[in-house]
Amino acid sequence: MRFTGFLLLTLILVSCGAESGRFRIEGRFRNLNQGEFYVYSRDGAADGMDTIKVADGRFAYETDLERPATFVIVFPNFSEQAVFGEPGATATISGDVSNLKEMEIEGTADNELMTDLRMRINKLSPPEITAAVEEFVRENPLSSAAMYAVERYIIMKGTPDYGKAYELTALMIKANNANRRLAALNKQLKSLQAARKGGRPVDFRATDTDGKIVDRAMMDGKVNIVCLWASWNYDSQAMLRRIKGLKKKYGADMSVMSISVDARAADCNAALERDSVDWPNICDGRMWDSPVISSLGLSTVPGNIVFDAKGKVIASNLTARELEEKTESILK
Repeated sequence: MRFTGFLLLTLILVSCGAESGRFRIEGRFRNLNQGEFYVYSRDGAADGMDTIKVADGRFAYETDLERPATFVIVFPNFSEQAVFGEPGATATISGDVSNLKEMEIEGTADNELMTDLRMRINKLSPPEITAAVEEFVRENPLSSAAMYAVERYIIMKGTPDYGKAYELTALMIKANNANRRLAALNKQLKSLQAARKGGRPVDFRATDTDGKIVDRAMMDGKVNIVCLWASWNYDSQAMLRRIKGLKKKYGADMSVMSISVDARAADCNAALERDSVDWPNICDGRMWDSPVISSLGLSTVPGNIVFDAKGKVIASNLTARELEEKTESILK
């Protein structure tokens, strides 16, 4: 684990804010005496991932910051929570570790807007969530929280709504056409819409955990599977084992590549070695911000894309049983 920001742990949190040019996260969780969680930046404001330690339920983290940025806290159960940083500001987190959905984050306008939206979403059905996010974006198009809400609730769900996400990011660009990250996301969404409509996967190129370059051209089986998994998710590991059985049965007729959303390659490699999985695996430590995950439009764990020898998408996000049935139906 690389420590790129300044990590401050203290048993008594002071009330003063962060110095100019720095951003501070502090808080306290009920029902948590000791532990640790991770923090990283979604937009490159900090390099790599830091560890935040908890003592007597209290924690604090401080880092240099020259511009507004979005940080993500990753908890031991690998749920995530965005914290929006500003130079000279302090974000204060409070809540019960047994009910992280209800945590409150204060200290900046974006954090307070996001907290209010999360509290609303906790009470809504999936169709209502999309409508609530759309309303939120239209009311707050300049907010960093608006961009995160689109990513979290419209793109990173079981069935991503790329059309709606594209529409909302275009609306935000009209309000702020200088946001390069927003423009890149909008361009990516346009490609993902076209790929899904045309049935063809987006090309990708990445480095696997053995240091070898892998790309879609290498996947030349009659059935090709890209699977998204994590060492902390049992269902995704069960899916890898199911795919391993199919690969053993069909050999060269089937090509497989997996992508791990783990923060450390060592964690995913340990799981792969335990289950004797030997096909190419990508784990770049960037979790959900991995470029290859974004380019393929994968958004759930477990997740998958299945395409044929011509590169045409056959299916996506199948259950383990559906994946086996689909493979069997083609290769038999």
